[in-house]
Amino acid sequence: MNIDTITVRRASLDLITPFTTSFSTQTNRDFLIVEVNSGGTTGYGECGAFAYPYYSEEYTSGCELVLTEHLIPLLIGTDISHPSVVRDLLAPIKRNNMAKSAVEGAIWDLWAKNEGVSLANAVGGTKSSVEVGLSVGIKESESELVDFVSAAVDEGFARIKVKIKPGADLSFLRAIRAEHPEVPLMADANNAYTLADTEHLKHLDELDLMMIEQPLAHDDIVDHRHLQQMLRTPICLDESIHSVHDTRKAIELGSCRIINIKIGRVGGISEAKDIEQLCRDEGLSVWCGGMLESGIGRAHNLAIASLPGFTLPGDTAPSARYWKKDVISPEVTMDRGRVDVPQGPGIGFDIDVAHLEAITTSERTFEVDGR
Repeated sequence: MNIDTITVRRASLDLITPFTTSFSTQTNRDFLIVEVNSGGTTGYGECGAFAYPYYSEEYTSGCELVLTEHLIPLLIGTDISHPSVVRDLLAPIKRNNMAKSAVEGAIWDLWAKNEGVSLANAVGGTKSSVEVGLSVGIKESESELVDFVSAAVDEGFARIKVKIKPGADLSFLRAIRAEHPEVPLMADANNAYTLADTEHLKHLDELDLMMIEQPLAHDDIVDHRHLQQMLRTPICLDESIHSVHDTRKAIELGSCRIINIKIGRVGGISEAKDIEQLCRDEGLSVWCGGMLESGIGRAHNLAIASLPGFTLPGDTAPSARYWKKDVISPEVTMDRGRVDVPQGPGIGFDIDVAHLEAITTSERTFEVDGR
C-alpha cells in the first residue's frame, strides 16, 4: 500500500454544552483530522489533543507542527504492508503520541478499506455492539448535577462518569447516590488531588463507585500505589499510562485495578491493542476513554472497544450529545445503553465532506513529489 498524499486538516466544532473538568472549561473543539490517500482511497484519523496543553503536554498547534515537520515526512511515499509497521516507522520521534495516533489511525482506516473489512474486524474486535457511558462535566451546584445525571439515566446510559475536584466532589457524588442508589457511577479527578488528601478520598468508599479515575499527578504511578492500598474503591489510571511498558509497571506495583485506554494518549491502535492484551492476561479491566472526539475519532474508539478485554462501558456517547452536526453520516447513536460497532469497510461511516470542509480553518497536503 503506497501512500500517495497525506492531508492535515484543522477544524473547529462548537460544543452544545460547555464541558468542565478540574483543569479547564471547553466550549469549542479545535482539532486535527489526518487524511491518508492511496490509489484513490482515503483513510481518516483524528488527533485528540486539546487546544491548550492542560490534559497533557500535547496541544493542537504543537501536534500540527509535529505531523507536518516530522511524522509525515517519514511516511509519505512509503509502501506500508500493514498498519502495525507504522509504530516502528514513527519510533524515532519521541512521545508526541496524539500526533502519531492521528496518522496511524488514518492508515488503519485506509488499510481496512482496501481489505474490504471493518476497522473493528481489522484490529481483532469480537463485539457487534458496546456498552456506552456518559462523561459529565463539573456543574455549578449539586442540584444541577443531579438533574443532568437523572436525564442521562433516563436516556439509558450504562454508566455515569462525573468529573470532580476539591470543593466539588463528595457532596456532589452523595447527592447523585441519594437520587440514584443503583446507577453505575464513577468519579474522574483528572489529577486534582495529592496523597495529602488520602483521608478525604477514603470517604469515596462509602459511595459504591465503580472507580476513581486518575486522582493523583498526571505522571505518577508510585503514589497511586500507596493510595490504592488505602482505598477499597478501585483506582483507574488514565494520564499516567502512555505505553504497554507503563501498564506493566502499574500492574507490578499494584497502582490500579482498572486502566482507561485512550488511543491517542498511548500513540495509536497498535499500542492500544498491546495494552488491552496485557491487561486481559493479567486480569485487569479496561475501558475506552474519550477526548471529546468528532465522529471520526469516535469511530476509531468503537472499533478498539470491540476487543474482548474492554469489559466496562466506554466514553463513546452519541454524537448528538456534543455536536449540532457531526462530520460523519450516519451519526453515532445509542439504543438502551449500547452503540453498534460499524460493520462497513474501515471506520464504517461516510464522511460528510461538505460539512468537514465548512468547519475547516486550515489544511495542508503532502504529496510524493514533496509538494
